[in-house]
Amino acid sequence: MDPHHYSIKFLRTSHTISAQQILICIIITAILLRVASALLLGNQVTVLPGIYDQISYDNLAQRVVDGYGFTFAEEHWPITRPGEPTAHWSFLYTLYLTAIYTLFGHQPVIARILQAIVVGALQTYLTYLIAEKIFAQKIGLIAAAISAVYMYFIYYGGALMTEPFYITAILWSLFLAMRMAEIDDFQQTIKFGVGLGIALGITVVLRQVFLLFIPFLFIWIWIARFRRRLHLSLISTGLSIGLIVLCVLPISLYNQSRFGRFVLLNTNSGYAFFFGNHPYYGTHFIPILHTDVYLSFIPKELRSLDEAALDQALLQRGLQFVFDDPRRYVLLSISRIPAYFMFWPSSDSSLISNIARVSSFGVTLPFMLYGLVACLGKKHVQTGNHLLNLFASPTGLLIVFAVIYASVHILTWALIRYRLPIDAVLIPFAAFAISNVFEQAKKKIDLVRTGSAS
Repeated sequence: MDPHHYSIKFLRTSHTISAQQILICIIITAILLRVASALLLGNQVTVLPGIYDQISYDNLAQRVVDGYGFTFAEEHWPITRPGEPTAHWSFLYTLYLTAIYTLFGHQPVIARILQAIVVGALQTYLTYLIAEKIFAQKIGLIAAAISAVYMYFIYYGGALMTEPFYITAILWSLFLAMRMAEIDDFQQTIKFGVGLGIALGITVVLRQVFLLFIPFLFIWIWIARFRRRLHLSLISTGLSIGLIVLCVLPISLYNQSRFGRFVLLNTNSGYAFFFGNHPYYGTHFIPILHTDVYLSFIPKELRSLDEAALDQALLQRGLQFVFDDPRRYVLLSISRIPAYFMFWPSSDSSLISNIARVSSFGVTLPFMLYGLVACLGKKHVQTGNHLLNLFASPTGLLIVFAVIYASVHILTWALIRYRLPIDAVLIPFAAFAISNVFEQAKKKIDLVRTGSAS
């Protein structure tokens, strides 16, 4: 049956609602919830749990609008001096805010609402497409509904930070990669290669950490195509990589002109690795410390360096921490796992953080795990097949992303908001589990009714 003709009986009447209508309602709901969040956050940019970075982006965008470029008026995190160049923050997201402020004046609420509309529509729709592709249209609708009401996504939907656009760009990249893995037509392969390159370029410019996953993405595409006995599409791969380079290169050249040294995209990886693995923790990681504590970690002899030079120097110090005591590093990394996958309330967290955590990840995690186990056990592990078949499937791509992305943060610095892309990627498995649970419950109810009738 054509999935686009799928329909659902409503209230046991003769009327039907098409899947497309249901999806539109879900997307509208997602947009309205995120716009409501944006309006609640309002026109003021203040310190709120989990979204402190919006203050930095707001200040930086105002400086760009006023003609001062990517600088801060006062000393800013980590220890960027007033008026000196910074590359610590995403240039693309800063330019998004700059465009809004240039057109409408300093109106953060407009940036919030526009972001809420775009992300509410696209992230929900992409979640639907991915779940539909892996499972079925019904599961796609369930996944879209989960994404629409997921409290973390609603909260961050109106925050002036990279997360909303970044998560959407990740889903876009993964979906295009799935399509790239199955297309046999040369022209279509080129078309999707260009689209994938643009999606990946936007993703890495929003957050450079995604660069670490890109090699695994292309390896997956090649293996998936090989398993389907398709050519490896080296031309489309080259186009994708070329477009990524075109997105990154202008920023690298801009950084070179300002710092006099090579900075690929942003100056934050060295800081993160240094702060996240400092001997201060011992073998027990603490996700968030007071700013003064982090600043006390920076050696005095390095404080005169500019932001880029300091980032590279701190990366070397951070790596030295690992070489000096690899056992401590392993134990410290293991201690980051609970902090990264935290789903329970905590007395150290604010009320809004506890509500968002428990009502989103806390509720869906059991379904995500159930869906993963059920999917691995029944959908892909079949007689005569082996692990490579699973890896080469769209399900395998999502699992590989979750494992690689989690590993990167567990080995460096783990915060709950750094896990949100994994939440988005695992939602289809939660939808599969929910559908499976309801089907099993329905079968049992039908059996009971049949037994009672007889």
